[in-house]
Amino acid sequence: MGQKVSPIGFRLGVYRNWDARWFASGPEYTKLLQEDLAMRQLITSRLRNASVARIETERSANQLTVIIHTAKPGIVIGRSGASVDALRDNLERISGKKVRVTIQEIKTPELDAQLVAENVANQLEKRIAFRRAVKQSVMRSMRAGAKGVRIQVSGRLGDGDMSRREWDRDGRVPLHTLRAEIDFGQAEAKTTFGQIGVSAWIYRGDYAEPQVTASPPPEIGSERPAAIGSDAAVVEAEAATAEGPLVVVDETAEMVSDGSQAAGTGQGSQGAGRRRGRVACERRSRSNRQAGCQGQAVACQGYGRRRPEDDEGSYPAKADGEAGRSRAGRGRLRC
Repeated sequence: MGQKVSPIGFRLGVYRNWDARWFASGPEYTKLLQEDLAMRQLITSRLRNASVARIETERSANQLTVIIHTAKPGIVIGRSGASVDALRDNLERISGKKVRVTIQEIKTPELDAQLVAENVANQLEKRIAFRRAVKQSVMRSMRAGAKGVRIQVSGRLGDGDMSRREWDRDGRVPLHTLRAEIDFGQAEAKTTFGQIGVSAWIYRGDYAEPQVTASPPPEIGSERPAAIGSDAAVVEAEAATAEGPLVVVDETAEMVSDGSQAAGTGQGSQGAGRRRGRVACERRSRSNRQAGCQGQAVACQGYGRRRPEDDEGSYPAKADGEAGRSRAGRGRLRC
């Protein structure tokens, strides 16, 4: 069977706010939750004929705010505010805090799903045909400006022995669209042959999309890009992807071993000769390739034996002691 998801819970935290806006943890949460349920039950029982659609609660350190959405605010307030004062006293007795009651009027009750469901349930209790009650409610909501309405009744319809489910719809009700503002309400009709459940979905349009401000573009000339092959480009590439050591090239250094003679004199023992322009040439990593060495060649002037893992797919190097340069170290390497 299909899994039914409440349109209100489906949009909580995305486009719709919670009815109870307070936070607690541990045993305090259990206490406040029981207070919340008791207050809602009290308001619903006392204002049964006042067409109350929604009750919101907000808690602060020493005050409780109760917001009642109703289509008949005169019944809630009472004559000279006597009814609302009595309700406030009862709420303060339950919560033990100062209670502030705010009443908000619903100007178009035909667009409120809870009030529509309660209206159909009241008609069913008066033994009005369910098809007539459902069709009339759908027509009223569409005339009030709804883009789509769906009303469903389930139970022992028409004094039948077997319970069944009937529904009627007009317009479109996109339940899977999050930005669609869909109101949902449920009510029960207590008749002599059992209870009949009523559910109503009303599509009132789409929620307003939040305004997203684009960030200003960067100023021209504020940052100059690093030149291809420069030291800055190599450093940036190393910071981006650290896959291996960068190539260190020193073309001007003159290495003199044993320190017997100064550089540039041309003197020295046989084992401490001067090596000019020696390049430590290793396989360039992928980061160097990203730094802009595509299509460029690196002249390798290294002597001696090279490791096979340094140049994948290159020719094997000559053994140590052989004269000449190795094939892997001679010529150009592709980056």
